[in-house]
Amino acid sequence: MKFTELGLSAEIQRAVAAQGYDTPTPIQAQAIPVVLAGRDLMACAQTGTGKTAGFTLPILQLLGTRRAKPKRPRVLVLTPTRELAMQVEESVRTYGAHLPTTSLCVFGGVGINPQIQGLARGVDILVATPGRLLDHMQQRTVDLSEVKILVLDEADRMLDMGFIRDIRKIIAVMPKQRQSLLFSATFSDEIRELAQTFLNDPASVEVARRNTTVETVAQRVIYVDREKKSDLLIHLLQSHGWHQVLVFARTKHGADALARKIEKAGISSAALHGNKSQGARVRALNDFKDGKLVVLVATDIAARGLDIDALPHVINYELPNIPEDYVHRIGRTGRAGLGGEALSLVCADERLYLRDIEKLIKREIDKETLPGFEPIHTAAVSPPPQRRGGNPQRQGQPGTNRGGRGGAKPQGTAAAAKPGHRSGQRHH
Repeated sequence: MKFTELGLSAEIQRAVAAQGYDTPTPIQAQAIPVVLAGRDLMACAQTGTGKTAGFTLPILQLLGTRRAKPKRPRVLVLTPTRELAMQVEESVRTYGAHLPTTSLCVFGGVGINPQIQGLARGVDILVATPGRLLDHMQQRTVDLSEVKILVLDEADRMLDMGFIRDIRKIIAVMPKQRQSLLFSATFSDEIRELAQTFLNDPASVEVARRNTTVETVAQRVIYVDREKKSDLLIHLLQSHGWHQVLVFARTKHGADALARKIEKAGISSAALHGNKSQGARVRALNDFKDGKLVVLVATDIAARGLDIDALPHVINYELPNIPEDYVHRIGRTGRAGLGGEALSLVCADERLYLRDIEKLIKREIDKETLPGFEPIHTAAVSPPPQRRGGNPQRQGQPGTNRGGRGGAKPQGTAAAAKPGHRSGQRHH
């Protein structure tokens, strides 16, 4: 299937072609016709599958025919983080380049007055984080009475972050007659319960198996004592010459300390977490994409929704205590069906976390030690008992990795969410 077969306008097809894409990803091929038909949608898709364009393209199509000057937003997209909100709004601007549609992004951590001025000028598509949108509602600077389409993007993460009450308050002031779209990386019981409260007879689309890791990501574990982790990480960075590495730490303080130590070793690094100012977060992310930073050390919440092309390596400096977060973390690489590597540095007291992760993804992860960094605690070296049905083979064959990953070009500033496969791109 080609984008030309999805019923999108010539203006939208022109914008998509300008980005070099001609073939939709599976989530786009399934979601776009549903949205164009006006139906509610419940879609399960991990980040990196092209889901953002899966709703921005048909929404632009639905709004593109109305040229009246907007005052109140007709589309509301709720996202869990500021970074994701900016990426969604950038996608709207990129693919609506030849349309009269206007958009605005509102989020916390920055001054509210420019956002108030933007809302007063009028906007078609409003992309917002729940907390800042509630601020505008309380100040009566936004009117949601004409919203025709509501999108909850990464609904599972919004629930994890405690936004459910905010979301319910926002939905309560919107018209009951509307089209609603929910996108989530998993269909947990909580997500299904939320969907029942605001979706009307939704179509269901699922392009990734529930709670599964990306099959093109090669996963491995290196056992190491906690106090040797930072030295091992620096050794790996220096010996392999990796050029773009996303490292996950569990806490904001830990992320800052690790980034400083990596920088002290002569490797350009920065931390990304919720305590950073908005300007610092945007600067760090753009420097990472531009290749000015080798390492970005991030917490889970800060890294959710990052859209980084050709990211070859994700390292879990510390395992998450929620197994599903491991799936989200390693989904930063191996995007859109292409290969990548996820490496976890695991100490003795993280063994239970590792066992829970393997239980969730239903496979064993390759484990090893490195000379000079062998753990003193030998219990950390012994692999968990083999379970029936366990697969000790590493996922991701050598042939699934992109050619010449080590020489990948530095990335530019935040690109619009990828709508699909590029012309001539090999499909995996």
